[in-house]
Amino acid sequence: MILTVNTAPVAVQSQEARKLLLGLLVGLIAASIGALYTVYARWGIAHGLHSPDLTVLRFGVAGLVTLPVLLRAVLKDSAQFTARWKIWLAVSVFAGTPFGLLMFGGLQFAPASHAAVFPFSAMSVVGMLLSAVVLGERLSLRRAGGILLVLAALVLISGMDSESFSWISAMGDAMFIAAGILWASFGIILRRYKLDPLLATAVISFSALITYVPGYLLFTGGGRLLAAAPNVVWTEILVQGVIAGAGTLYFYAKMVSLLGASRAAIFPALAPGLAALMAWPVLDHLPKALEATGLMIAIVGLLIAVTATSTR
Repeated sequence: MILTVNTAPVAVQSQEARKLLLGLLVGLIAASIGALYTVYARWGIAHGLHSPDLTVLRFGVAGLVTLPVLLRAVLKDSAQFTARWKIWLAVSVFAGTPFGLLMFGGLQFAPASHAAVFPFSAMSVVGMLLSAVVLGERLSLRRAGGILLVLAALVLISGMDSESFSWISAMGDAMFIAAGILWASFGIILRRYKLDPLLATAVISFSALITYVPGYLLFTGGGRLLAAAPNVVWTEILVQGVIAGAGTLYFYAKMVSLLGASRAAIFPALAPGLAALMAWPVLDHLPKALEATGLMIAIVGLLIAVTATSTR
Protein backbone atom coordinates (compact mmCIF):
# COMPACT_ATOMS: atom_id res chain seq x y z
CA MET A 1 0.00 0.00 0.00
CA ILE A 2 1.44 3.34 -1.06
CA LEU A 3 0.70 6.34 1.11
CA THR A 4 0.35 9.70 -0.59
CA VAL A 5 0.52 13.06 1.07
CA ASN A 6 -1.69 15.85 -0.19
CA THR A 7 0.55 18.90 -0.42
CA ALA A 8 -2.04 21.08 -2.16
CA PRO A 9 -3.14 22.98 1.01
CA VAL A 10 0.50 23.73 1.88
CA ALA A 11 1.19 24.96 -1.65
CA VAL A 12 -1.91 27.16 -1.55
CA GLN A 13 -0.89 28.65 1.80
CA SER A 14 2.62 29.31 0.51
CA GLN A 15 1.24 31.00 -2.58
CA GLU A 16 -1.09 33.15 -0.48
CA ALA A 17 1.79 34.14 1.80
CA ARG A 18 3.91 35.22 -1.17
CA LYS A 19 0.95 37.14 -2.57
CA LEU A 20 0.45 38.90 0.76
CA LEU A 21 4.14 39.85 1.02
CA LEU A 22 4.16 41.15 -2.55
CA GLY A 23 0.97 43.10 -1.84
CA LEU A 24 2.56 44.65 1.26
CA LEU A 25 5.60 45.68 -0.76
CA VAL A 26 3.50 47.18 -3.55
CA GLY A 27 1.34 48.95 -0.97
CA LEU A 28 4.37 50.50 0.71
CA ILE A 29 5.60 51.71 -2.68
CA ALA A 30 2.20 53.25 -3.41
CA ALA A 31 2.10 54.99 -0.01
CA SER A 32 5.67 56.22 -0.46
CA ILE A 33 4.81 57.70 -3.84
CA GLY A 34 1.83 59.45 -2.26
CA ALA A 35 4.11 60.89 0.41
CA LEU A 36 6.71 61.97 -2.15
CA TYR A 37 4.05 63.71 -4.20
CA THR A 38 2.76 65.57 -1.14
CA VAL A 39 6.22 66.77 -0.10
CA TYR A 40 7.14 68.00 -3.57
CA ALA A 41 3.75 69.63 -3.97
CA ARG A 42 4.61 71.77 -0.93
CA TRP A 43 8.09 72.33 -2.39
CA GLY A 44 6.64 73.45 -5.72
CA ILE A 45 4.16 75.80 -4.06
CA ALA A 46 7.03 77.31 -2.07
CA HIS A 47 8.73 78.00 -5.42
CA GLY A 48 5.80 79.87 -6.94
CA LEU A 49 3.53 77.18 -8.36
CA HIS A 50 -0.12 76.71 -7.38
CA SER A 51 -2.24 73.60 -6.97
CA PRO A 52 -3.73 73.77 -10.51
CA ASP A 53 -0.21 73.94 -11.98
CA LEU A 54 0.84 70.81 -10.13
CA THR A 55 -2.37 69.04 -11.10
CA VAL A 56 -1.93 69.77 -14.79
CA LEU A 57 1.61 68.38 -14.68
CA ARG A 58 0.35 65.27 -12.95
CA PHE A 59 -2.46 64.63 -15.41
CA GLY A 60 -0.77 65.92 -18.55
CA VAL A 61 2.53 64.10 -18.18
CA ALA A 62 0.93 60.85 -16.96
CA GLY A 63 -1.49 60.95 -19.90
CA LEU A 64 1.35 61.30 -22.40
CA VAL A 65 3.58 58.71 -20.72
CA THR A 66 0.86 56.03 -20.68
CA LEU A 67 -0.67 56.92 -24.06
CA PRO A 68 1.33 54.21 -25.93
CA VAL A 69 -0.13 51.59 -23.59
CA LEU A 70 -3.66 52.75 -24.37
CA LEU A 71 -3.06 52.94 -28.13
CA ARG A 72 -1.58 49.44 -28.15
CA ALA A 73 -4.60 48.08 -26.28
CA VAL A 74 -7.04 49.80 -28.64
CA LEU A 75 -5.28 48.45 -31.73
CA LYS A 76 -5.10 44.96 -30.23
CA ASP A 77 -8.68 44.72 -28.97
CA SER A 78 -10.90 47.77 -29.35
CA ALA A 79 -13.99 45.72 -28.46
CA GLN A 80 -12.96 45.65 -24.79
CA PHE A 81 -13.55 49.41 -24.67
CA THR A 82 -16.79 49.55 -26.66
CA ALA A 83 -18.35 46.62 -24.81
CA ARG A 84 -17.30 47.85 -21.36
CA TRP A 85 -17.40 51.59 -21.89
CA LYS A 86 -19.51 52.16 -18.77
CA ILE A 87 -16.87 50.46 -16.62
CA TRP A 88 -14.03 52.50 -18.11
CA LEU A 89 -16.07 55.68 -17.74
CA ALA A 90 -16.66 54.90 -14.06
CA VAL A 91 -12.95 54.28 -13.50
CA SER A 92 -12.11 57.60 -15.17
CA VAL A 93 -14.59 59.48 -12.99
CA PHE A 94 -13.57 57.81 -9.73
CA ALA A 95 -9.79 58.27 -10.10
CA GLY A 96 -9.41 60.96 -12.76
CA THR A 97 -10.28 64.65 -13.05
CA PRO A 98 -13.20 64.70 -10.53
CA PHE A 99 -11.00 63.11 -7.87
CA GLY A 100 -8.18 65.59 -8.51
CA LEU A 101 -10.49 68.59 -8.45
CA LEU A 102 -12.04 67.53 -5.14
CA MET A 103 -8.68 66.86 -3.47
CA PHE A 104 -7.02 70.07 -4.59
CA GLY A 105 -10.20 72.11 -4.34
CA GLY A 106 -10.66 71.11 -0.71
CA LEU A 107 -7.37 72.80 0.15
CA GLN A 108 -8.93 76.13 -0.83
CA PHE A 109 -11.34 75.85 2.13
CA ALA A 110 -9.78 73.53 4.72
CA PRO A 111 -6.28 73.49 6.24
CA ALA A 112 -3.67 70.94 5.21
CA SER A 113 -4.09 69.09 8.52
CA HIS A 114 -7.64 68.17 7.46
CA ALA A 115 -6.32 66.89 4.11
CA ALA A 116 -4.20 64.39 6.04
CA VAL A 117 -7.23 62.95 7.84
CA PHE A 118 -10.54 63.18 5.99
CA PRO A 119 -9.79 61.75 2.51
CA PHE A 120 -7.72 58.85 3.84
CA SER A 121 -10.30 58.08 6.53
CA ALA A 122 -13.01 58.00 3.87
CA MET A 123 -10.88 55.75 1.65
CA SER A 124 -10.37 53.22 4.46
CA VAL A 125 -13.86 53.16 5.95
CA VAL A 126 -15.81 53.35 2.68
CA GLY A 127 -13.46 50.87 1.01
CA MET A 128 -14.07 48.42 3.84
CA LEU A 129 -17.87 48.88 3.72
CA LEU A 130 -18.14 48.71 -0.07
CA SER A 131 -15.99 45.58 -0.12
CA ALA A 132 -18.46 43.93 2.25
CA VAL A 133 -21.59 45.10 0.39
CA VAL A 134 -20.45 44.87 -3.25
CA LEU A 135 -17.76 42.18 -3.19
CA GLY A 136 -19.07 40.09 -0.31
CA GLU A 137 -15.85 40.33 1.70
CA ARG A 138 -16.67 39.61 5.34
CA LEU A 139 -15.50 42.23 7.82
CA SER A 140 -13.62 40.84 10.82
CA LEU A 141 -13.29 42.55 14.18
CA ARG A 142 -9.52 42.41 13.85
CA ARG A 143 -9.55 44.28 10.53
CA ALA A 144 -11.98 46.88 11.89
CA GLY A 145 -9.75 47.37 14.93
CA GLY A 146 -6.70 47.82 12.74
CA ILE A 147 -8.47 50.47 10.67
CA LEU A 148 -9.51 52.33 13.84
CA LEU A 149 -5.84 52.39 14.91
CA VAL A 150 -4.87 53.81 11.53
CA LEU A 151 -7.52 56.53 11.75
CA ALA A 152 -6.37 57.49 15.26
CA ALA A 153 -2.81 57.69 13.95
CA LEU A 154 -3.90 60.06 11.19
CA VAL A 155 -5.24 62.51 13.78
CA LEU A 156 -1.90 62.43 15.64
CA ILE A 157 0.12 62.91 12.45
CA SER A 158 -1.98 65.82 11.21
CA GLY A 159 -1.95 67.78 14.48
CA MET A 160 -5.58 68.67 13.80
CA ASP A 161 -7.37 70.48 16.62
CA SER A 162 -10.85 71.86 17.30
CA GLU A 163 -9.83 75.43 16.42
CA SER A 164 -9.26 74.43 12.80
CA PHE A 165 -12.96 73.67 12.27
CA SER A 166 -15.32 76.26 10.81
CA TRP A 167 -18.19 76.45 8.35
CA ILE A 168 -15.71 77.23 5.59
CA SER A 169 -13.42 74.33 6.50
CA ALA A 170 -16.46 72.06 6.53
CA MET A 171 -16.83 72.67 2.79
CA GLY A 172 -13.26 71.52 2.23
CA ASP A 173 -13.76 68.53 4.52
CA ALA A 174 -16.82 67.49 2.51
CA MET A 175 -14.74 67.68 -0.66
CA PHE A 176 -11.98 65.57 0.93
CA ILE A 177 -14.52 62.96 2.02
CA ALA A 178 -16.06 62.90 -1.46
CA ALA A 179 -12.59 62.39 -2.96
CA GLY A 180 -11.95 59.50 -0.56
CA ILE A 181 -15.27 57.89 -1.51
CA LEU A 182 -14.40 58.17 -5.21
CA TRP A 183 -11.00 56.56 -4.66
CA ALA A 184 -12.50 53.72 -2.60
CA SER A 185 -15.07 53.15 -5.37
CA PHE A 186 -12.21 53.04 -7.88
CA GLY A 187 -10.70 50.14 -5.95
CA ILE A 188 -14.02 48.29 -5.91
CA ILE A 189 -14.42 48.62 -9.69
CA LEU A 190 -10.87 47.37 -10.23
CA ARG A 191 -11.46 44.32 -8.06
CA ARG A 192 -14.95 43.44 -9.26
CA TYR A 193 -14.14 43.56 -12.97
CA LYS A 194 -10.51 42.39 -12.63
CA LEU A 195 -9.16 45.26 -14.70
CA ASP A 196 -5.53 45.24 -15.80
CA PRO A 197 -3.61 47.70 -13.56
CA LEU A 198 -1.49 49.17 -16.36
CA LEU A 199 -4.40 49.57 -18.74
CA ALA A 200 -6.55 51.16 -16.02
CA THR A 201 -3.72 53.62 -15.37
CA ALA A 202 -3.56 54.49 -19.08
CA VAL A 203 -7.33 55.01 -19.39
CA ILE A 204 -7.55 57.24 -16.32
CA SER A 205 -4.51 59.27 -17.33
CA PHE A 206 -5.83 59.79 -20.86
CA SER A 207 -9.28 60.84 -19.61
CA ALA A 208 -7.64 63.46 -17.38
CA LEU A 209 -5.36 64.56 -20.20
CA ILE A 210 -8.30 65.42 -22.48
CA THR A 211 -10.48 66.98 -19.78
CA TYR A 212 -8.39 68.77 -17.16
CA VAL A 213 -5.48 69.96 -19.30
CA PRO A 214 -7.60 71.90 -21.86
CA GLY A 215 -9.60 73.51 -19.04
CA TYR A 216 -6.41 74.53 -17.26
CA LEU A 217 -4.95 76.12 -20.39
CA LEU A 218 -8.23 77.89 -21.14
CA PHE A 219 -8.60 79.47 -17.70
CA THR A 220 -4.94 80.10 -16.75
CA GLY A 221 -2.96 80.14 -19.98
CA GLY A 222 -0.14 78.32 -18.18
CA GLY A 223 1.56 81.59 -17.21
CA ARG A 224 2.91 80.40 -13.87
CA LEU A 225 4.51 77.32 -15.39
CA LEU A 226 6.19 79.43 -18.07
CA ALA A 227 7.46 81.89 -15.45
CA ALA A 228 8.74 79.24 -13.03
CA ALA A 229 12.41 78.27 -12.85
CA PRO A 230 13.25 75.39 -15.23
CA ASN A 231 14.62 73.18 -12.43
CA VAL A 232 11.34 73.56 -10.53
CA VAL A 233 9.23 72.65 -13.57
CA TRP A 234 11.37 69.64 -14.54
CA THR A 235 11.45 68.36 -10.96
CA GLU A 236 7.67 68.57 -10.75
CA ILE A 237 7.29 66.91 -14.16
CA LEU A 238 9.31 63.95 -12.87
CA VAL A 239 7.66 63.73 -9.45
CA GLN A 240 4.07 64.77 -10.20
CA GLY A 241 3.74 63.47 -13.74
CA VAL A 242 5.88 60.36 -14.04
CA ILE A 243 6.30 59.04 -10.49
CA ALA A 244 3.03 60.18 -8.90
CA GLY A 245 0.72 60.62 -11.89
CA ALA A 246 1.34 57.23 -13.45
CA GLY A 247 2.96 55.44 -10.50
CA THR A 248 0.26 56.03 -7.89
CA LEU A 249 -2.51 54.70 -10.14
CA TYR A 250 -0.54 51.67 -11.28
CA PHE A 251 0.75 50.56 -7.89
CA TYR A 252 -2.63 51.08 -6.22
CA ALA A 253 -4.37 49.09 -8.97
CA LYS A 254 -1.73 46.36 -8.65
CA MET A 255 -2.19 46.33 -4.88
CA VAL A 256 -5.95 45.89 -5.27
CA SER A 257 -5.37 42.88 -7.53
CA LEU A 258 -3.07 41.33 -4.91
CA LEU A 259 -4.75 42.20 -1.61
CA GLY A 260 -8.33 43.09 -2.43
CA ALA A 261 -10.11 46.42 -2.26
CA SER A 262 -10.67 46.60 1.51
CA ARG A 263 -7.03 45.92 2.38
CA ALA A 264 -5.69 48.19 -0.35
CA ALA A 265 -7.82 51.11 0.85
CA ILE A 266 -5.84 51.24 4.10
CA PHE A 267 -2.39 51.85 2.61
CA PRO A 268 -2.89 55.47 1.48
CA ALA A 269 -3.29 56.36 5.17
CA LEU A 270 0.47 55.79 5.57
CA ALA A 271 1.24 58.64 3.17
CA PRO A 272 0.91 61.55 5.69
CA GLY A 273 3.29 59.89 8.14
CA LEU A 274 5.82 59.00 5.46
CA ALA A 275 5.53 62.55 4.12
CA ALA A 276 6.53 63.88 7.53
CA LEU A 277 9.76 61.85 7.28
CA MET A 278 10.45 62.81 3.65
CA ALA A 279 9.88 66.48 4.43
CA TRP A 280 12.97 66.45 6.65
CA PRO A 281 15.59 66.44 3.83
CA VAL A 282 13.43 68.22 1.22
CA LEU A 283 11.73 70.95 3.25
CA ASP A 284 14.01 70.97 6.30
CA HIS A 285 11.04 70.01 8.44
CA LEU A 286 12.09 67.95 11.45
CA PRO A 287 9.35 65.39 12.25
CA LYS A 288 7.63 66.07 15.55
CA ALA A 289 7.25 63.43 18.22
CA LEU A 290 3.50 63.12 17.54
CA GLU A 291 4.12 62.65 13.83
CA ALA A 292 6.65 59.86 14.44
CA THR A 293 4.36 58.24 17.02
CA GLY A 294 1.41 58.48 14.66
CA LEU A 295 3.37 56.80 11.86
CA MET A 296 4.34 53.89 14.14
CA ILE A 297 0.72 53.45 15.25
CA ALA A 298 -0.45 53.61 11.62
CA ILE A 299 2.01 50.87 10.63
CA VAL A 300 0.85 48.64 13.50
CA GLY A 301 -2.81 49.23 12.63
CA LEU A 302 -2.15 48.55 8.97
CA LEU A 303 -0.38 45.25 9.70
CA ILE A 304 -3.23 44.17 11.96
CA ALA A 305 -5.84 45.02 9.33
CA VAL A 306 -4.00 43.62 6.31
CA THR A 307 -3.04 40.30 7.92
CA ALA A 308 -6.55 39.72 9.26
CA THR A 309 -8.50 36.98 7.53
CA SER A 310 -12.11 37.43 6.45
CA THR A 311 -13.36 34.99 9.07
CA ARG A 312 -11.77 36.27 12.28
